[in-house]
Amino acid sequence: METLILNRSDVKSLVTLDEIITAVKDAFVQKSMGKVQMPAKNYLFFKNYQGDLRSMPCYLEGSDVAAVKVVNSHAENRAKGLPSVMGVLVMISPETGVPLCIMDATLLTAVRTGAASTIATDILAKKDAHVYALIGTGAQAQAQLEAIVKVRDIRYTKLFDRVISRASDFAMQMSQIYGAMEIEVASTVGEAVKGTDIVTTITPSKAPIVMDAWVDEGVHINAVGADAPGKQELDPRILRRAKVIVDDTEQAIHAGDVNVAIANGIFTKDEIYAELGDIIAGKKQGRTSDKEITVFDSTGLAIQDAAVGATIYNKALTRKVGLKFDLLE
Repeated sequence: METLILNRSDVKSLVTLDEIITAVKDAFVQKSMGKVQMPAKNYLFFKNYQGDLRSMPCYLEGSDVAAVKVVNSHAENRAKGLPSVMGVLVMISPETGVPLCIMDATLLTAVRTGAASTIATDILAKKDAHVYALIGTGAQAQAQLEAIVKVRDIRYTKLFDRVISRASDFAMQMSQIYGAMEIEVASTVGEAVKGTDIVTTITPSKAPIVMDAWVDEGVHINAVGADAPGKQELDPRILRRAKVIVDDTEQAIHAGDVNVAIANGIFTKDEIYAELGDIIAGKKQGRTSDKEITVFDSTGLAIQDAAVGATIYNKALTRKVGLKFDLLE
């Protein structure tokens, strides 16, 4: 049986943000309904190279879709001219185990993560949110900005990156796309966060960078960067003040922004309010007051990759995009 090969250009040509959001939302609902198999991420840590490799398998029983993603995280790759996150997704036939498709998952990882932030922001942020702070302007940044403007009328965006030139370049690029939006580069994280309605953090930090004193009532935070053990972007005191929503409880307590706070006894598993899928499915309420602080702890789930990957694969078959190889020859 032939296996379809899709490169990054193929992936980019085959999917729209609306389709990605629909696929990711459906995956979260299937998870809430107990219709997925998703073992924990497996990690290899390359301590000599300041990086790691993860394998992420899953089976969406409701959609009859199976896949496994292999993805890295190497924070210093930019200095080598490489993306800090790269991945490959393999779609597997649940019936036979045949590899149906091997596709680039570098772009897929960014857009499916952005889609989760879109869904969470739509449910959890104040309806009249207009001011946005984006902490970190790496490979995920554009997908995260697109996620927020999809569901809120953002008029003013503040950016921070530890490499100021990177933030400035990103601001210039985004100004060309979002001409009506005012975009400013902040000199500190505090300057970016203070006075905002929505904050997204996408850094590889292992210590808090967003402090409790900077976060006003009513703010919604998408905490995206902490996706491995020991990573942490938020002051644990924010978690104690907030309604904390995770994508997956077990994954979050080991690798999400809550992982260090839980390990240190500052926050507990029982203080997690809900999983995002339970709110989408109507099992729990989202924001109930404009004064609430809400946090979406996004660790990135294999079901997101599989759901979006299936959409891409099916469209590729229809449009006859990609190369086919018989791997069994």
